[in-house]
Amino acid sequence: MAEVDLHLHTTISDGRLTPQQLVHLVARRGLRVVAVSDHDITDGLEAAWDAAEEYPQLTILPGVELSTDIPGNEIHVLGYCINYRAADFQAALKRFRDSRVGRAQGMVERLRDLGMPVDWERVQQIAGEGAIGRPHIARAMLERGYISRLSEAFDNYIGRNGVAYVEREKQSPEEAIQLIVKAGGVPVLAHPAHLNNINETIDALKTAGLEGMEVFYAEYSHTMVEHLKDIALQNDLLPCGGSDYHANDTPREPIPGDKGPPLWVADRIMELALQRGGVLR
Repeated sequence: MAEVDLHLHTTISDGRLTPQQLVHLVARRGLRVVAVSDHDITDGLEAAWDAAEEYPQLTILPGVELSTDIPGNEIHVLGYCINYRAADFQAALKRFRDSRVGRAQGMVERLRDLGMPVDWERVQQIAGEGAIGRPHIARAMLERGYISRLSEAFDNYIGRNGVAYVEREKQSPEEAIQLIVKAGGVPVLAHPAHLNNINETIDALKTAGLEGMEVFYAEYSHTMVEHLKDIALQNDLLPCGGSDYHANDTPREPIPGDKGPPLWVADRIMELALQRGGVLR
């Protein structure tokens, strides 16, 4: 089991555990360093740190996950130890979240036109205090009996090729990387194995300031992990990773700590961030 997990979500975005519940879980699991990396929002950090006060052995890094687009594909960029209090950084996150709301409303309208009405107020209730996203629509669809499992919503309706899919505001991965670097953070390419042209993509993103890539990821086989390790080494990128835990309670969902990078990677992230105005809390 790993001591580090740098990819965790809470109810502040599309996870199902509160920041406090997540902290208690990772502490029980014996992790030493974790990152709370919700989508386009950092509002869960303070609650996570407060909960971690009773676990002096546990370090929680501030993180965020940004969704970006390239032709024909979607790329997620993780930012660690960003100065999340910076006004321009928070303004950018708010713009992304506002775009998510408009997009979600558009998908709900398309589902209604397809004969699958979903109550917008219910989607908001499911999201709670968090940023509204497609998983909240999927859960509302499941409640109404339109689907039998959450993945079906993405496969057939609200995934990129789904009949109710609506595009969000476009942001390039280079823009996301620059936003993270400007906030003093360390940008990392999330779950890269799905990319068709991984080497070309990494070349372009390194020019923009990319400093790491996920190597240890929930769904990756040993062979894939070794392949990605080689790519990270060849490109002088930090071999990061984590469980991408959402607490979806699916049979095969990995648990925090199932996969993660060695401790030195987290130490290096903290070192880099402190050199450029990033924060640890």
